[in-house]
Amino acid sequence: MGKGESSYTDNGVEAPDRLRQDRPHSARMYDYYLGGKTNYAVDRAAAEQVISRFPAIRTVAQVNRAFVHRSARFLARERGVRQFLDIGTGIPTAPTLHDVVQQEVPEARVAYVDNDPIVLVYADSLLSGSPQGLTDYVEADVTDPQALLEKVEESASRCIDFDQPVGLSLNAVLHFVPDGMDPYGVVRTLVARLAPGSYLTISHCTPDFDPLAWAEIVDVYNRSGTPTQVRGKDEVARFFDGLDLIDPGVVLANRWRPEPGSGPGVVSDAQVSLYVGVARKP
Repeated sequence: MGKGESSYTDNGVEAPDRLRQDRPHSARMYDYYLGGKTNYAVDRAAAEQVISRFPAIRTVAQVNRAFVHRSARFLARERGVRQFLDIGTGIPTAPTLHDVVQQEVPEARVAYVDNDPIVLVYADSLLSGSPQGLTDYVEADVTDPQALLEKVEESASRCIDFDQPVGLSLNAVLHFVPDGMDPYGVVRTLVARLAPGSYLTISHCTPDFDPLAWAEIVDVYNRSGTPTQVRGKDEVARFFDGLDLIDPGVVLANRWRPEPGSGPGVVSDAQVSLYVGVARKP
């Protein structure tokens, strides 16, 4: 999640050092876990180190992606949410968040936020929503939530109206915000700006089921230049303090309102190793 310095070539093309092509990148490693092709040899090498220690990391990525879609559909279809703020977007992979929610609600608005330059390169695919709806991309850093909110509000598209309920997504991003960066303060600042009736969605990797493997995974990411900290269930639940958790609360991702063929029993708890939750702001 570390933000690189801005750097462009004379013709306006992103310079390689800004895209971190010389060292592993968390977004490209995640893309590799999902079977994507937006990654380099250095990303694949680091990802294979993780896979060698925890082969189920591909399952974690797949289960996370399924939860992102499932929870977004739930908010759009059953809770009437019409605008979404997705922080920590990552490299776009179809179907995107706006594909999912605009299928339910064509007029839905989705603003994507990320600080990884690699995401900006592919941002065009994030801006191709339905004719009735609206999408936007904002480059900002979750560890500076006040500046992030200001950039979203000042965006030319005015995609997000903070006076109306928002679905705030912090999926697979907070484990890249160690305690020294005040992750709980980050979440409090973001939620404080939301209107009553908004929702917070979080997914977060956990070491609860295989502490040794996850200690090694964290080490791989830290050595790659991506500060990382996985957390236990109580630590993840703390992000929802002051909010009303939606049933079934903070649970493993495959146990959150599963669809047929995707719930408990298909994969083990240790293979999932990802806590999730959705909560409403009173």
